Amino acid sequence: MTPRPLLLAVAVIASLTLASSGGASSRSARPLLGIRGDSPRFQGLTAQDSTVIHQIVGWGQGDSWGTPLASLLRQMGEVPLLALNTTAKWPSRAEAITPAQIAAGAGDGYLLAINRAINAFGGMLYLRPFGEMNGHWNKYCAFTRTGRAKPGHSTALFRQAFARVYLVAHGGSLAGIDAALAARKMPPVRGAQSDLPANPFPTLRVIWNPQGFGAPDIRGNSAQAYYPGDAFVDVVGDDLYDIGTKAEWPAADALYKAHPTKPFAFPEWGLWGIDDPAFIRKMRDFVKTHPRTEMLAYFDSKPGSIFDLASKPLSTAAYRAAITPLG
Repeated sequence: MTPRPLLLAVAVIASLTLASSGGASSRSARPLLGIRGDSPRFQGLTAQDSTVIHQIVGWGQGDSWGTPLASLLRQMGEVPLLALNTTAKWPSRAEAITPAQIAAGAGDGYLLAINRAINAFGGMLYLRPFGEMNGHWNKYCAFTRTGRAKPGHSTALFRQAFARVYLVAHGGSLAGIDAALAARKMPPVRGAQSDLPANPFPTLRVIWNPQGFGAPDIRGNSAQAYYPGDAFVDVVGDDLYDIGTKAEWPAADALYKAHPTKPFAFPEWGLWGIDDPAFIRKMRDFVKTHPRTEMLAYFDSKPGSIFDLASKPLSTAAYRAAITPLG
């Protein structure tokens, strides 16, 4: 009997491939809908049957501490969205590893564990390394809040680190991976004695996920400054929140247009403590007019959270009417 995750992967991948290759007038697939937090609770609020379940893990989680990665992925549901952080235990602010160290191979043991767990899962999976990298609150951002450059955290080192994560996670020929690393002036994979389990696209979809605008919003901290190149990105993502001021829709549109060959996603989007049904409807309109948008995951479903739709009745109704039918 074919495992359910694999059956789902075949169906979803076929659907997303059609959507990614067509124009607005030829859209033939529905985006995947997701949530971070309590999926059954969110379904009760919105009637959304969430295919994608988002979870953020600290560096080493599932390998040196916490639930083993393979078990964690199975617990996450049909299509996991696994977001990697460089802090010791997210949301701890203690930095466990720097982009410079990742690029140099110091984190390869964990990356190899991720590679094996993804392969063992056997179905479609999103991997989201170091989201919102151009936000100063993240340790891997190249700049402080005031715009000061951080040693060991340059955008060039971030691009190297991201490419290394991409190559090891996807796996395959060790000689090929080492050659690709060498081409970017990085050392070979540490601790690998043979070829790695292969996790090819489109089953594994690695998301490069900045914010549309940098914080601080300076040229060196732009989204594109962190882009590792098309060869190391499967899906381009954007995080978009309504915080009571003008939402950054133009930035989302610009990011979408800057990468015309890549599928697009919103790994995080939501309402920052306000009830704004117009924002919900705007997201529906964006998805319908940007046909490469393949996934959107609301953030989040946690009682008492400033993002929780339970405290936003107008937006909850708008979500049921505008977003749930998209999936």
